[in-house]
Order: sequence, then C-alpha cells, then structure tokens
Amino acid sequence: VFGADFFTDNRRLPSTADNVPVSGDYLVGPGDEVMIRAWGSIDVDYRSMVDRNGMLNLPKIGSFNVAGVKASELEKHLRGQIGRLFTNFNLSVSLGQLRAVKVFVVGPAQRPGVYTLPSQSTMLSALVAAGGPAPHGSMRKVMLRRDGKIVSELDLYDFLVQGDKSKDIQLAAGDVVVLQAAGARVAVTGAIDLPAIYELKGDSELVREVLRFAGG
Repeated sequence: VFGADFFTDNRRLPSTADNVPVSGDYLVGPGDEVMIRAWGSIDVDYRSMVDRNGMLNLPKIGSFNVAGVKASELEKHLRGQIGRLFTNFNLSVSLGQLRAVKVFVVGPAQRPGVYTLPSQSTMLSALVAAGGPAPHGSMRKVMLRRDGKIVSELDLYDFLVQGDKSKDIQLAAGDVVVLQAAGARVAVTGAIDLPAIYELKGDSELVREVLRFAGG
C-alpha cells in the first residue's frame, strides 16, 4: 500500500521534542514556561508558567494574558502590556519548557489510543505515534475533531507526493484524530518509479493522477 512504509520507518521516532526550536506560529498556552529578562526602569530575570487561565504572573509587575499569542509575537505583546505600567526598559522574552497535549487517535490506525505529545505536534505527529493507518485504513481522509467540530481534513497523498502540510494543523489538548476505512484501491505496476497499491479519493480520480502518485 502506497505510503505505508513512511509510517513503518518512523515508528521508533522519540515522542518528545524538547530540543526542537519553537516555530514562529506556535501558539502559547497554559503550561508553557516563559523566560523574561528586563532591565532599565525594571529589573527582572524570571521564569514563569502560563496558568490555566492563560495568564503570566510576574512578581512586582503584574499579570498579563498571553494565551493564543504566537511565539514570534510574544515579546512585542508583552512589551506593549508592560509598557502601559512602566517606561524606559529593555525586554527579552523566550520560551522554556513547553506543555504536553493529550490527544486521541481513533478508527483504523495501527495503534489507536490516547497519546501525550509535545505541544508543537500536528496531526501527522499523532499519526506517526499511532503507527499510521492500519492496512484497511484510509490515507486520503484523516479528520481532526475539536470541540465536536471537524477543523481539518488531511489527504496524506498531498504530503507524501508534494510535501504539502497546509492542512496539517497544530494539535490542542483533547483533539481527536479520526481515521476512516480505505476507499477503492487500484494497483499500478510496470515501468514506473513506485509500483504499489493506490487509494482513490473518489469516483472521479483520473488515471493521470494515479500515475503522478506513482512517479510517472
């Protein structure tokens, strides 16, 4: 089955990513550690954990809401909030230990279950942790449910063939990654790069699309 070897080769990946740089679009949330240094009119060298209400509490300075702020904008955000109380100061902000999120993988996966993953993890991270789709699981339709709503639908062929991760969104605590049963499949063999069994996304999949998946 096309794509199955990707998950087989990655099944021993570590489940933690403490040393991985934080991406700029990472959303700060409860449980994240923020390291703050300030000098000038205020003198601060402090590590603080974002509390469950999304607030960052700094002794002698105040409490500031940082939940949902992108990592790339956190320093500017805090500079603006602290600037309402103090002037003439310099500020340096970085993220320390990141929170973990507990997510669920259900449906025809190799190892469905509950997984605790680093907070930068995406749908694809959860699929790798679960060993990928089972032999009868779909590569073409993986859904992410959040608060009872479908927030993203991932076609793994887009990633495996083109490297497209636009639908592979960051996970939040309590998310459910839902796999579906595989749809119709066709075998492609002969003088091609990747002879394999390919799953069709629908009744209107064209022959040229399947040949493109197979490398032409």
